[in-house]
Formats: sequence, structure tokens, C-alpha cells
Amino acid sequence: METEVQAFYKNKTIFVTGGSGFLGKVVIEKIMRTTEVKRLYILMRPKRGVEIHERIASWLTDPVFQNLLNVKPNAFECLVPIAGDCAELDLGISEQDRQILRNEVQIVIHSAATVRFNEPLHHALDINVRATRLVMELGKEMQHLESFVHVSSAFCNSVVSHIQEIYYPEFLSCPAAKVLELKEQLSNELLDKMTPAFVDKFPNTYTYTKALAEHLVQTESGDLPMCIFRPGIIIASYKEPVSGWIDNLYGPISILYAAAFGVMRICRVDVKKEANVVPVDFCANLLIASVWKTAIDAKSAKEQNPEQITQKDGENSRIYSIQKEEEQKTFEKPIYNFVSSEHNPLTWGDFISKGSDLYPAYPITKMIWFPFLIPTNSQFLYQFLIFFYHVIPGYAIDLILRLRGKRPCMVKIYEKIHKNFELLGPFAERNWKFQTTNMQRLWEHMSISDRRNYEFDMTKVNWNEYVVRALAGMRIYLAKEEPGNESIERGKKIRARFEILHRLLQVIVCSAGAAILWSVLKLFISFWMNFMTIL
Repeated sequence: METEVQAFYKNKTIFVTGGSGFLGKVVIEKIMRTTEVKRLYILMRPKRGVEIHERIASWLTDPVFQNLLNVKPNAFECLVPIAGDCAELDLGISEQDRQILRNEVQIVIHSAATVRFNEPLHHALDINVRATRLVMELGKEMQHLESFVHVSSAFCNSVVSHIQEIYYPEFLSCPAAKVLELKEQLSNELLDKMTPAFVDKFPNTYTYTKALAEHLVQTESGDLPMCIFRPGIIIASYKEPVSGWIDNLYGPISILYAAAFGVMRICRVDVKKEANVVPVDFCANLLIASVWKTAIDAKSAKEQNPEQITQKDGENSRIYSIQKEEEQKTFEKPIYNFVSSEHNPLTWGDFISKGSDLYPAYPITKMIWFPFLIPTNSQFLYQFLIFFYHVIPGYAIDLILRLRGKRPCMVKIYEKIHKNFELLGPFAERNWKFQTTNMQRLWEHMSISDRRNYEFDMTKVNWNEYVVRALAGMRIYLAKEEPGNESIERGKKIRARFEILHRLLQVIVCSAGAAILWSVLKLFISFWMNFMTIL
């Protein structure tokens, strides 16, 4: 029997940007697996010489789609790639494809974004801000549009400590429309040099441009049936479509990944601060539900708020339903904050310790040293420890690689790791409080069947169970390890050998340190005795 959400999606045509991304793939898979949509148009660009139809075809072997294809072997028949690029003017969409979208699309999911924290400002503005305006403009031309969801970030307004489900234009140094106007007038080089003036209190260009995009939604969306979805740090799947699935090295999973290889041993986080992480499948479920709720609310608003105006033309009378202009100006699109801290908090310390405790059970056969991880939020201690645990080993390994005729790489890897921690720092060393009223109301509005099909209740997440699944998935989907006990047992033997070497090295280093300390102490005692003799 169809649920309310499934009935809404039946025979719908959807346009998705960012469909090839981490969240986008899970959203597309879940929609196709649980509903009977008519068509999914995916905005996509050629990548590394691979054309868009080839990229879609490659999904047939992607683990994230295997359950779908087992249930619906012909599911991909409803997928239609649309050639385009969010970095281009007019999104790079041909006029022919635009006309198809105008005539057919009922739902828009705009999740395309550059998530690099240090993206040059001019490029971040193109993808995160200008593209949002262009997709909204296209949405206004769609004849049958029922719902439009813009995917933002829970941290785009991280300049405030209590992030409510409201807009924060007052923290922008310049209105979004003005920034885009300046971008057209200035060269990319000059704009990038002015980044500190534009970004101001925001920690990076990512959060700044996502805040600008929200301002565009607030000021330019007009009467679009629209909402904003603000997820926290999106991490590997909890249950669906397969547990532990992940295809990128963003976020905290990358910390566990680098440590599991024995590459990273020191990380800079405050173990007492909350890691506002959310599983990607829960994010997809909330996004799918928010599409449905937005359409319901928009339909209800049209039925309740129109002002009836009667005009007589001879013997005929016509009724026009129009929205009041002032209501259009003041109406703000709903926002859904989605984080773990308000309902099922997990600290950075808990996340790292749970992962570290499970390294022996899920070892990686390609590890280069015994895996361990020391977290600290002290800048002095962090710099001190990385010198001994990262810098010295990095140069030592590169020396060995040079002697073997291979290209050195470890120093560059460590430099990249340290740079990433500098970027992650603002999000791992403080807490935020989030309002999640709209998210809770949406959950309460859903039927029991829909809650079962599209679960996003964070209180139901068992973090111990989650980390087990995430590490198991990390081995398979990121480290490309073979699934099964044979690979795990081989990894355990390798780990055991490295542990012996690690403990031996500890003894050697500690003994050498003690010997040096004893020599210095003896030298000091000898000096002191000679000094006293002279006196």
C-alpha cells in the first residue's frame, strides 16, 4: 500500500543538480527504489574525458545502486542526464533541454555545490551563489513546479552560536546580489585578493558563499514553492542503501581513514566539543520528506491565501486569484536544520575513541605503520607532536623512497593533512546550539509508514553500532579492501607485526631520550659541583 510520500512522488518528473555527488547519489537511489517517479533529469558535466551518458552508465556498477538494481533491474530507464555545468553562465544547458525542463519538471532538488573550504572566491561564487540564482530563475519558468529544495549547510551561519531556522543577512558584509554584481565587474584575480574583506567573520569561502546563496533564496525566490535544507557534517550511511557506504574523504571519516593507514597519528580537535555529524541516508530521507512537505504547504497556502478579485466584462464575470504583493515580499521559505547535537550528541572525543577501539577488528592490509591517533586542541602541543610523529617520519620515508629510486610523497601528504586541519579547526574546536523545530514538526506530520520508509530520527542512531558499520564500509569503499574474513585476518597479521615494531621503536626512543637526559643531568651535576668548589 502506498504511503502519502510515495503517492506524492508517483509519476513525478524531477530535476536534480549535484546528482553525482555523495548526497545526490543516495537521494536519487532512495527515490527510485521507494517510489514510482516518471523521470529524473540529472544535471551533469563531462568529467576527466568521460561523457555524461558514460558517467551514468558507470553507476550500474556502483555499490550504492546495487540494491536498487536487484529490486528494479530497469530502474535506470527513468534517469536522463542533462548536459550542463553549474560553473557556467545559464548553467550550460542547451535551449532544447531548457524547454524540456520548463514543460515537464515538477520537483527541483538543488544540491550542487563546491564543498572545498579553501575554494577561490570567484569559483565558489559561480557554483554556490550564481548557480542558485540561475536554478531559481529556471524554476520560475517551470509550468508545473510543485516543490523546490535548496541544499545548504548547518554551518553556513557559523558566525552565530545559536543557529535558528531563520535567515541571517545581517552578518553579510555585502548583499548577495551586490556581490554577484561586483563579480561581473572585477577580474577573478582581484576578487580573490579581496576575499578577506568579503568573507569577514566567516571561517572560509564555503560557508560564506552558502550564506550568500541563502540570502538569494530569501530575497529572490519570489513565489517559488521552496524550502532550505541545512544538514550538518554528512558522513557514511547508517543503514541504506548499504551500511557504511561512502565515496569521499571529506569530514571526520577522513581522520579515521588516514589513521587506519598509519599515516596520521595526531589530530587537532577539542575532544569535548560536539561533532554535528549526520548519516547520509538520514539526510536523504529528510530531504525527500521536505520536498513532499513543501509541496503540501504551497498547495495549502494557495487555497487559503489568495485574494479573490471579481472583474465584469459585459455579461461575463471572471475570478482572478492573486497573491498580495506585500505577502510575497515578507514570506520566507522554511528552513530545516538537521544535526545530531540536539537529539543524540556525539563528541569528537567519543567519535575518535570509538573508531580507534575498532581498528584491531577492521585493519587495513595496506597500512604503512601501526595505527593510533592522539587528539589535542592545544596549538603548542599539536605543533610539538606533529614534528615528531609526522614531520620526522615524513622526511625519513621520503629519504627511503629516494634511495629506492621512487618519487618522494610523504612530506607533501603531511603538509596537506596539516592544511586540512587548519581548515577544519573552526568546526572542531567550538560548540553550536541549533534550533530544529521545523525538522521535528515534519517528523510529527509524517505517517508511521512514511517514518519507517524515510527515517531521519537521530535519537534512533546507535553511535557504537554506527562506527562499526562506518569502519567496515571505509575498508571496502575507500580503502578498496576485499570484503570477508580472509582480508581482515591478513590485516590483523600485518597490524600485529607493525605493533611489535612500534613498541620496539618506543623502547628505543624512550631509552635514547632517557640516556640523553641522564647525560645532560650528569653534565649539569658536574658543572654545579665544580662551580661550588670554586666558590
